[in-house]
Amino acid sequence: MLTDTNASRHPLGPMVDSRGLFASQTADLQRLGATGKARHLEARQGIDFSSNDYLALADSPRLAQAVGEAMKEGVPVGSGGSRLLRGNHPEHEALEAEAAAFFGTDAALYCSSGFAANSALFSTLPQTGDLILHDELIHASAHEGIRLARCETLAVAHNDAEAFADTIAAWRRAGGTGRPWIAVESLYSMDGTKAPLADLASVAERHEAILLIDEAHATGVFGPDGRGLAAALDGRPDVVTLKTCGKALGCEGALVCGPRIVREFLVNRGRGFIFSTAPSPLMARAVREALRILADEPERRARLETLIAEAERLLAPFGARKTASPILPLVLGDPARTMALAGALQAAGFDVRGIRPPTVPEGTSRLRISITLNIDAQHIAALAQALSEVAP
Repeated sequence: MLTDTNASRHPLGPMVDSRGLFASQTADLQRLGATGKARHLEARQGIDFSSNDYLALADSPRLAQAVGEAMKEGVPVGSGGSRLLRGNHPEHEALEAEAAAFFGTDAALYCSSGFAANSALFSTLPQTGDLILHDELIHASAHEGIRLARCETLAVAHNDAEAFADTIAAWRRAGGTGRPWIAVESLYSMDGTKAPLADLASVAERHEAILLIDEAHATGVFGPDGRGLAAALDGRPDVVTLKTCGKALGCEGALVCGPRIVREFLVNRGRGFIFSTAPSPLMARAVREALRILADEPERRARLETLIAEAERLLAPFGARKTASPILPLVLGDPARTMALAGALQAAGFDVRGIRPPTVPEGTSRLRISITLNIDAQHIAALAQALSEVAP
């Protein structure tokens, strides 16, 4: 993801490779630097308009207390191995049982990250002769998993359920006999658009397909008790959902939720799961507490909804799209202008990031403005004032 401010503020440091062992890598980095596309790591600073900590749970006292109590009980920091060796801890299994009950699915499997979970899902579940159809805007971790798949894959027009149906029908007419897999996000991370999940579920049912829904940016924010935009579909035998724990839940990892056969197949055949050290048992306890917070504190979602409406009202005049979600893209088109504006806002004390291709399509460079409970209405008003001063 290209989200830096302008490259002149963050030049590539000196790189010493006296033996030329990394000549091609050095040249590539120099090309990135010359075109202003080099990525850099920075310490967080400024008012948070860029994180995915939508409910401000990352610093929640309840999460800290839950982890502290777990440590006093002797729950270890590290797992010590993969889940199939000695790394399987009662905290992992307790989380999976509670998550399955919370989301209303037969089973859940806790993975180290959403990226790892997507890699395991797409490289393991679809079989030779199947077809993966994915929304053209699905994010990078899904693409990485799809790249590892053993079957044909096709991109489909964004949020067009009938295009999915037509593509499956054409594949069948051409002799396709395997299982179609429909891969979408419920809330798209760069556009803030919501998938037509009911229509997609209907397509899956008509064509005996499996619907894979990444709920990364919807978990905790939407649905009853924050169960996500796919809450009404969870529990169906033809639906698998991915509930990311590192965004609105304020923790780390991801939960694959769906039929028990999916969990058991990943445990037996998912190389990304089998050969990975298990997540920290302390983090599993934290995620358990985060799920309880979702149920116990609905006022968090209500406050977020109010802030989103205020942000849409104040930022729409500058071109920010109204999405009824925490993600408000301000599409500028030109990458240089985008990064210059992001740099100006950061200099003014606002952590707003610019997003450029290849993370988003050519010609759609944008500011990705994220609304979280780490800010309030005054912060939004101040950002609007800053935009009025720096936007050309």
